[in-house]
Amino acid sequence: MSYPKKSPQLTRASAPVRRSLSTACAVLLTACALTLTAALPAAATDSPDSGPTKGAGGKAGPPAVMSTIGGDLLGRPGTQVKLGAGAPVLPKDLTAKSWIVADAESGAVLASHNAHWELPPASTLKMLFADTLLPKFPKTSTHKVLPSDLAGMGTGSSLVGVKENFTYTVHDLWLGVFLRSGNDAVHVLSAMNHGVPQTVKDMQAHADELRAEDTHVVSPDGYDAPGQHSSAYDLTLFARSGLQKADFREYAATATAKFPEKQKKGKTTSRFEIQNTNRLLTGAAGLDPYKGIAGVKNGNTTNAGATFTGVAERNNRVLLVTVMNPDKKESQAVYKETARLLDWGFQADGKVTPVGTLVPPKGATPSSGTGSASPQGDAGPAKPAAHAAVTTHGSGGVGIALAITAGVLVVLGAAAFAVRKKWPVRGRS
Repeated sequence: MSYPKKSPQLTRASAPVRRSLSTACAVLLTACALTLTAALPAAATDSPDSGPTKGAGGKAGPPAVMSTIGGDLLGRPGTQVKLGAGAPVLPKDLTAKSWIVADAESGAVLASHNAHWELPPASTLKMLFADTLLPKFPKTSTHKVLPSDLAGMGTGSSLVGVKENFTYTVHDLWLGVFLRSGNDAVHVLSAMNHGVPQTVKDMQAHADELRAEDTHVVSPDGYDAPGQHSSAYDLTLFARSGLQKADFREYAATATAKFPEKQKKGKTTSRFEIQNTNRLLTGAAGLDPYKGIAGVKNGNTTNAGATFTGVAERNNRVLLVTVMNPDKKESQAVYKETARLLDWGFQADGKVTPVGTLVPPKGATPSSGTGSASPQGDAGPAKPAAHAAVTTHGSGGVGIALAITAGVLVVLGAAAFAVRKKWPVRGRS
């Protein structure tokens, strides 16, 4: 669904104001007895508004003051969690600079670590790209690729194999974006959208509409670029918004597909198989597919390290987890840390008090009786998911569509912003 354009992004605190707030924030940290502060790996902040604090070993850590969109606790550095009776402790082997665990229905943030730290997003930014452009082109539309469509891609970009003078359907191109994280497919779709500059402008406007204030878009494909950053919180907003679109859910849950290989007179004569690079969906050496996983998007660049946002379902609960830049010492670390956080989130169901919430878009007004948490300040208790029904769904039989009721229902103009009633989930058997 697309949203009407609203007023410009809310003005963020200037550097002097942030510095004046840092002392107060430090006092609040010491007073929060139930807030756990984890040691941070070596990291360099990408925040232009405040200097980094010093973490373990004197290395750069997160800013002392970050955005409080979604709740005051989310603006504090370190790990934020409120454990109740019988709640499991968080996994000890978490090394990511930033992560978040949220209920996809209610939007309640169950736990977080530097949720608003502005970091390079890598290809997880393609979730925003897809959420912005998917509604613009019917999947059956076709486009003949011009040489100029593929100009300007970064050196070493991930590619699906788009060829000049080939004619592709929009469906083919989106498979290339989601499964192979193809920057070539991104650039062709951007060309169809009047070019990369216009696409970047559209993405930034949509990020602003979603109240993703940690995000500054420079490249549509997430390739490393000066000044480009997002956060675990914002990436989770993008995933939650995108998953309300049927096509987004379909592509995110597709494990394998066929991509055009040879053409004659604009018609495809043969195809080759492509596999999703989301290793929690397809598995990898030493890593099994995660039970209940349904996407969403992974990324990896030199500056960003590994990044990942995943959605999964168990026992009628749907969770979103985003992990940014874990330690490289463990193989497939971004996926393993995501799996640990998902496991924890499912075990902690009903046993923790949320530390924040995923906010609705600008201009959205919560409808009566939803019980959704306030966009600012601490969130209330998470509501349990409703009973789910299962139907077959997915490409080639891969994936299951989970029927869930909306935990958040808000009205945006004349349209409804709500979790749709079918999210694809695989691996439940």
